[in-house]
Parts: sequence; structure tokens; C-alpha cells
Amino acid sequence: MFDELHEECGVFGCYQIPDAASMTYYGLHSLQHRGQEASGIAVQDEGRITVLKGRGLTVDVFRKPELTALKGSTAIGHVRYSTAGGAEAANIQPIVSHSRLGDVAVAHNGQIVNEKELRRELEEKGAIFQGTSDSEVILHLIRMETGTLEERVKKAAARLEGAFAVLVEGEGKLFAFRDTHGLRPLSAARFQEGWLVSSETCAFEVMGIYDSETVPAGGFCTFDDGILRRSQYREPGTPHICAMEYIYFARPDSVIEDVNVHKFRKQTGWLLAQDDDVQGDVVVGVPDSSLSAAIGYSEASGIPFETGLVKNRYVGRTFIQPTQEMRDRGVRMKLSPVREAVEGKSVIMIDDSIVRGTTSRRIVRLLREAGAREIHVRIASPVLKLPCFYGVDISTKEELIGHRMDVDAIRQYIEADSLKFMTPQQLRYAAGTAGLCTACFDGDYCTDLFSYQEVLSN
Repeated sequence: MFDELHEECGVFGCYQIPDAASMTYYGLHSLQHRGQEASGIAVQDEGRITVLKGRGLTVDVFRKPELTALKGSTAIGHVRYSTAGGAEAANIQPIVSHSRLGDVAVAHNGQIVNEKELRRELEEKGAIFQGTSDSEVILHLIRMETGTLEERVKKAAARLEGAFAVLVEGEGKLFAFRDTHGLRPLSAARFQEGWLVSSETCAFEVMGIYDSETVPAGGFCTFDDGILRRSQYREPGTPHICAMEYIYFARPDSVIEDVNVHKFRKQTGWLLAQDDDVQGDVVVGVPDSSLSAAIGYSEASGIPFETGLVKNRYVGRTFIQPTQEMRDRGVRMKLSPVREAVEGKSVIMIDDSIVRGTTSRRIVRLLREAGAREIHVRIASPVLKLPCFYGVDISTKEELIGHRMDVDAIRQYIEADSLKFMTPQQLRYAAGTAGLCTACFDGDYCTDLFSYQEVLSN
């Protein structure tokens, strides 16, 4: 649901690429769907790091004169939606430290579940925090460790628990690492005489690069002396890529753990159509993340796919709006029904998820106002029942309609004629060889939750 789930963020890095700032800008532009609240780029030039960041979209934050002034061949960038930490300027990434040890910059995507414990420990050792983001915890850990910069980054990485893809730059080097369960995606690609690193492969393909490699769970990449050295900072656990990356967050042209996102979503639609006895006239997908699933459902069922809802491309994702009232208004600004496609027809509406249920109800009402005779809602994911502590902003059970109501009660609430969800088993089948984290559906958390365990227990 486009206004119900809050994105976790996206990172992009360049190593030994001429005009790295501009290349990072284009990378961030491709990852804009992962965060629209703020953007930032930090560029290295002979060890000195210069940062440019601010609130808003990449096109608003980075104007040509300022971007041109960022000199250097190594850079990291970040697009942000605030999950851990508030929206204050101090939390906009990358976060940079200037000290006697040299300049170091950090950008990260995801959530550190032992952040509170680490922050308390660091403060007791004298660390002074400017903001409240997880990224600043990582930066302080690096500063307080001993050894070379690479050794300090590895030691810091080993202290972290949770879901994360992290980029660190300093001393002309670039480091990239991923959590030991692979909850957040991260890939690397060769480009000219250097390297690129990205949360999603779609950022490479925009640049004409179709050959990339996945950074493995627990993997550590060191870009130094013109080469990439691969290692493990800790032994990996069982792979658990966040299921919502496939269901909702990632772009359909991205490949995650060797599985194309569009193909995954089509498969979920095909699975939804199996043994579904509803007699519909048209299949309608809620733009954009549900369109692939709607196509899959249509192909499997033989029911025609129609463009029954049109998305206004010039309105940002409504889930970034800070209040419920603004999100409510955003639904009508964002979606319009196509009367000629749905009037007098039995509509099978495919969506990716139901979180609070309010948006689903509004979309159902939009289709009814356009003359739909029946509306059968099919959800290309299981029922969301539990909070996520790995970077998706679902922080309490009470806000989830699937925790409070059974499927029939949800159907009545959203005013649909029928409602069907996928099962976690079907979701795993769609993922093929990629292991999934399905904790928000079935409570199977793959890490210790530390202080967040209290939230789950209440």
C-alpha cells in the first residue's frame, strides 16, 4: 500500500569514478523510491571529505553549481525516510566526522536493533551525539576502535545487530558491508576503472550496467588501491532478505539475491489466482507496486487486466506525509479511477498489502463511486500482524489491522465484497532460492530484539 508502509532508505557509492558526485547523484535519483524526505552526498578528495545534504528530493537538494563544486573520485550518497531517529537536520546522511584520525563518512540503510545499548555504552565512554540516528552510532564506534581504518570499520560492523547495508569512506578508501542475515539488499558493480555500490541494481542499469554481484550476508567489501577485496567481518546466518523488498519497496527492474522483483511479483499474482473461485470481469492493480502481481493474476485466471486506477506521477509517495490527515488527502491526489474500465463490472483489485486498512477502504470507495458493481480485493502478501524492527516503520501491533481483526472483519472494514491474502508458504515459494524474513507476518524474527522485545511483549 503506497501510503501505508514507510521506506527504510537507500545508499549508493562510487570508488575511483571521475566526477563521483554527479555519478552518485544519478544513482540516488534511481533510488528515490526508497526515501524522499532527505538526500545527501559526501565526496572524498585526497582524504578530505566534503558533504552536501538537505531535506527534499535529489533534484531539489543538488543544484548544478553546488554539485559541480564537489570534487573527488570517491563518494557515498543516501536517500532517506526516517525510521530510527527523527527528521531533524542532524540525522540527514551521510554523517561525517572530522578529527585527528582523519575524515570519515557513514551512510546506512536499515535499523540497528541494539542501537540503544550501543549508544548508552558510547556515551559512558565520552561520545557526544549530535542527532538520534543509528548512523551516528556506527560513526562513533569506528572512531573509538583501534587499528587501521579498515580494522576499525570491521570491528564496528561486528558490534551491530539488526538489518543494515552500510557504506563508509575515508583515507581515499570505500568500505561496504551488510548484516549477517542479509535483511537489507546491497550490490556492487564494476564501472570503467572503478566500482559502484548500491542498495538496488536498478541504479546500475540506468547507467547501462547489467553485470553486478550481490554483497553476501556478513560480507565486507574493501575498495582500495584500485581493487575490490572481499571478506567476511562475521560468519553469516541463514539468509533472510526482507520480504517487503520484493513485495513493495524495490523497483520491479531490480534483482535481489538473483531474483528479479517483477518476476517475483508476477508469481505472487499467479499464486493468488490458484483455487480462487471469484467470477470477475476485470483485474485491476493498484499502481505501481501491485501492477506486476495484477498481471500475474490476470494471466493465470484468464480474466482481462485493465487500467482501472491511474496514478498522478507528479505527487510524491503519500506515505512520506507526516500526518494522517495529509495522507488521507494524498489518496485522492494520487489515484483516480478509470470509469470506463470498471463501471458496471465485477472488479478484482490487486494490492500489495493492507497495513491500517484506511487506504484500502478509500480505494474501494473510489472504485464504487466510479460504478464498479463488485470489488474483490486480493492481497499479494500475507496478513501483516506484527511490528518490524528491521527498518520498516511498523512499530506497534496496535496500528496493524491484521493484528486486531480476522480476515472477514478486515473485509467488512474496507467494504469489499470478498478478501483473500497469500500465505507465508506461498510467499516463500514465490521467492524461490532467496530466503525471506517474514517476521511481520508470522513472528519469526531472525535476530535478538534487545530493548524492542518489550514492544513485542506489550
